[in-house]
Amino acid sequence: MNFGTSVKTCFSKYVTFHGRASRSEFWWWVLFTIVASMLLGSIDSILFGTVTTHEGGFEASTDRPFFSGLFQLAILLPSLAVTVRRLHDTDRTGWWVLLCLVPLIGPIVLIVWWASAGTRGPNRFGQDPLTSGGGGDYGDYIHDYPDMFSQSSIPRVPRH
Repeated sequence: MNFGTSVKTCFSKYVTFHGRASRSEFWWWVLFTIVASMLLGSIDSILFGTVTTHEGGFEASTDRPFFSGLFQLAILLPSLAVTVRRLHDTDRTGWWVLLCLVPLIGPIVLIVWWASAGTRGPNRFGQDPLTSGGGGDYGDYIHDYPDMFSQSSIPRVPRH
């Protein structure tokens, strides 16, 4: 799954907490939210903020994070949904997301789980997102754009 497909998928599954999300879908979404938050935070600082200079640098701040605040509100549910679906891909219930409330250890454990490979084949939360679309990391993308892909002459090797 590529960057654009991941963002589109996460917004189209806005509050879909069932099913599974591949690593690429999750991490592209994380990258999107970080970059967009930084960009919108910079715009907020430029439009509504104050800049204080001091020897060796400056400090920018704002009391009105209008654009970044709206963005954070808009991505709250899709971020939670893709996080739960990512945990489902590792065959863990979505309630494990509450582990982030445990200081230091909780977020580290979650990052390890998010970065680990999902279970191969179907699990109790649904079909494998890498094979359900029939074509590796592209998943349903192949079904959305069938003319863009041709049949490979390389034989498929089953995963064990």
